[in-house]
Amino acid sequence: MDKNTLTGLLLMGLVIFGFMWLNKPSAEELERQRQERARMEAEATQKAADLSDLTLDSITPAETASIAATIRELGQSDTLIGLTRLHVDNVNLTLDAQGQVAGTVEANGQQIPVAPLLANDVASMKPSVAAAAVRNLREGLATAARYRGFARHLSGDSTTVTLANNLLTLEISNKGGAIARASLNDYKSYDSTAVTLLAPATDSYSFTLTSATQRFETSEFFFTPVVENDSTVTMMLDLGDGASWGIRYTLHPDSYLVGIDVVQSGMQAIIPSSVATMDFTWHQKMRRLEAGRVFEERNSALYYMFPDGDVDNLSEGSDDSEEINQRVKWVSCKNQFFSAVLMARSNFAAADLSSRILEHDPDYIKKMEIALTLDYSATLANPASFVMYLGPNSYPIMKDVEKNIFPDENMHLTNLIPLGWPIFRWISTLIIIPVFSFLGSFISNYGIIILILTIFIKVILYPFTYKSLISQAKMRLLAPELKAINEKYPGNENAMKRQQESMALYSRAGANPMSGCLPMLLQMPVLVAMFWFFPSAIELRGESFLWAKDLAAPDAIISWTADIPLISSTFGNHISLFCLLMTITNIVYTYLNMQTQASSGMPGMKWMMYLMPLMFLFIFNNYAAGLSYYYLLSLLITIIMTFIFRKVVSEEKMRAKMAENAKKPKKKGWMATKLEEAQKQQEAMLREQQRRNRRR
Repeated sequence: MDKNTLTGLLLMGLVIFGFMWLNKPSAEELERQRQERARMEAEATQKAADLSDLTLDSITPAETASIAATIRELGQSDTLIGLTRLHVDNVNLTLDAQGQVAGTVEANGQQIPVAPLLANDVASMKPSVAAAAVRNLREGLATAARYRGFARHLSGDSTTVTLANNLLTLEISNKGGAIARASLNDYKSYDSTAVTLLAPATDSYSFTLTSATQRFETSEFFFTPVVENDSTVTMMLDLGDGASWGIRYTLHPDSYLVGIDVVQSGMQAIIPSSVATMDFTWHQKMRRLEAGRVFEERNSALYYMFPDGDVDNLSEGSDDSEEINQRVKWVSCKNQFFSAVLMARSNFAAADLSSRILEHDPDYIKKMEIALTLDYSATLANPASFVMYLGPNSYPIMKDVEKNIFPDENMHLTNLIPLGWPIFRWISTLIIIPVFSFLGSFISNYGIIILILTIFIKVILYPFTYKSLISQAKMRLLAPELKAINEKYPGNENAMKRQQESMALYSRAGANPMSGCLPMLLQMPVLVAMFWFFPSAIELRGESFLWAKDLAAPDAIISWTADIPLISSTFGNHISLFCLLMTITNIVYTYLNMQTQASSGMPGMKWMMYLMPLMFLFIFNNYAAGLSYYYLLSLLITIIMTFIFRKVVSEEKMRAKMAENAKKPKKKGWMATKLEEAQKQQEAMLREQQRRNRRR
């Protein structure tokens, strides 16, 4: 190839490349081309689908006759206009007096008339739409055949019926025939809205009936309300051929109780006699009601009671579940101050319970799932009866329910109120709650009531407190002599001798260091009972006193949003003023007590005594303000009594009396005898050890 030929080929290539570059399509033209290809592919796909749908069966004359019979048997008759209606899933059918079927069926987002489908007149329809309409029509009729008499109640307009008394308002929905909303008229949540224990968006319950071929969930059906009077309504399903099933609700006057009765007739035509159980499911997403979320979570759980009276609950602090294969009397979704309790007139045959904490949900604290099994017979007019309590965790109210609603058996509803171990519970129920309720009947300020209650308890315990103060005074007078004994016998090797000399001094003076502990031991159950009572006392909820807006919640004066590692779960994100004042007062009280005691020779013990009040600051900071206020009052009264005692009781007279006691012959006490025996044993062991050392 010569040079001219090579040059010519190169020039031709440059020309062709330049022409292609100048005529290349723009980005917009490329996008149009892409969309055109996509459109052509979609049309090809749709044509293939249409050709496929054309092979589907059309409605036969026999099916048309069957459709008319199904509407007549399972539909609802409207005598005013002479039509029978049947609505199932996406199918709405009517049957007139002449036996003509009309209505619509939904297909591909369109409402298609059924008349052309039954007449096979679908030329004006797209084949895919006609085929989908035929398919949906058959599926809807199959569903109606499965549900039988229940099918006529699968559609309807949602409405509610309201039952109310002065305490409780119920909204009962025709969809599912269940209580959609239960509101307490006299209580507000922390955000100032009404306390609602059941809400339509989050809570629901349903019965499940079982036939030979189908399970019927009552939540799927639209019931017909039958209002009997101002306090009773029956949500009814007319199932045809004399069969009916319903739920009767009766709101008790001036109470938080609702009677729930299952009523039925002719159900043996639908439910086989071999079916002996009915299921009940209850879903609740427990709403947050209190400002203190941590404490509310800690006191909210799913509770249940066995027929023998034993009350148990799922874990409050973690996710938990329990499968119970024995009879249960009641179950409860229990909040800190409110409960929804379902009590069976007979018993539940079994239960499957679960509870899950909603850690990251600001409005809800727990999700609870309850599945119960009940005994059932299709022949009984009233196969199941319940009483539902929707109200506060108030001891007097719940005790009244136990007495009046179930007089022949103890329902132990008051166990929903955490009052501690039996000994502390007895103190609360026999002393604290009666006095508290009595004072509350004529005093409206609960800060004053707590003050009077504290004084009342101090008066009861005064004889023991007086004895303790006498013992402290004697110990204070003996402090110099005890110090001398400690200096005379220093070190651990003289601990037994030091103890023996101290006991001898106590004996001569007529003092007993242990006598000061007795009143404290007697007061301890009361203090612990108060520890359980105040955070559970709904009477304090929302009651203000001084700076505390709510005596049942922490009285925060300083708050922050950040979490302090390790302590936020206990201490909280705030500082409570009553708790802070209690801590300061406790430190002062500890200081006064330390002045009455001789040094133990253990410097660390002194700091331990001051460390305890600081620990109480971290423990009680997140508790109810009423509890810290009570402990503050108790400490202040004790300090005042101590100062009055020191002013009234003459130390000179006490010293003279102790000197008299020292002159009297003393019989060795049990403690002194034991100490003397222990000292002799120690001395014998030391002599034996010295003898062995000399042999070596």
